[in-house]
Amino acid sequence: MIIEGQEKVVKPISGYGMLIVGLLFTGVAVFFFTLKGLEWLGAISVFAALLTWSGLMVVDPNNSRVLILFGNYKGTVKQNGFFFVNPLMIKKKISLRARNLETQPIKVNDKMGNPIMIAAVLVWKVENTYRAAFEVEKYEEFVKAQSESAIRQLAGAYSYDNIEDETATTTLRSSHEEINHVLEKEIAERLSIAGIVVIEARISHLAYASEIAGAMLQRQQATAVVAARQKIVEGAVGMVEMALNELSKKEIVHLDDERKAAMVSNLMVVLCSDKNPTPVVNAGTLYQ
Repeated sequence: MIIEGQEKVVKPISGYGMLIVGLLFTGVAVFFFTLKGLEWLGAISVFAALLTWSGLMVVDPNNSRVLILFGNYKGTVKQNGFFFVNPLMIKKKISLRARNLETQPIKVNDKMGNPIMIAAVLVWKVENTYRAAFEVEKYEEFVKAQSESAIRQLAGAYSYDNIEDETATTTLRSSHEEINHVLEKEIAERLSIAGIVVIEARISHLAYASEIAGAMLQRQQATAVVAARQKIVEGAVGMVEMALNELSKKEIVHLDDERKAAMVSNLMVVLCSDKNPTPVVNAGTLYQ
């Protein structure tokens, strides 16, 4: 009795001996057809030859044959070679080779509700031929549908980046290794019902949808400009503080609060401006 979901590996007899038997039946059929009155024996020999030929099968490397007799699962042949099985069996071919699936970019909303385009590449293969043959209708289509479903669930669980979700430690754009690991685990769980193992799964395409791509690009640029300006201001304040301390320490010039404020203002303009400043030479005194 076969337990549901359990694969049974069998090894049928060699097909070379039965190949000779089939040739003998064919020769006998030809012989009887040449004799008058014995054509019925020739017909029987032809029928026996056809049964012998139909029982022969070839299993290529990294391929298998699922054997079904009158609706009952009889086993799976995974060993490559030339074999003979019951001629009445259905010999369903299932490849055991690794296959590649690249999904088309699909539009889905991320955790923050932003529409993004995302696609993935999946490397998979059949491990349990019983499940692949009987648990799902068409396992190739099942792989494609479940992979796209897993991608949609992944995209909805994480933000594209941390511009809007500043507390996010894992995002689709920056956390490649972690996101790929989560995607691989999610797809593997979905495909286990079909006896399929996932060798690798990774994001192959990730971008904002066209309707918001321009606005998000401007936002990213603005964020980068603000961050750069913050660094510039921090550096400028430190340089101004150092200049005032050095002037006071070395007693090069004594400035009152008003002149210090003017000096700070001038230095901040020079250090923080995005254009080259135009110097003005004062021909008078410091207070004119």
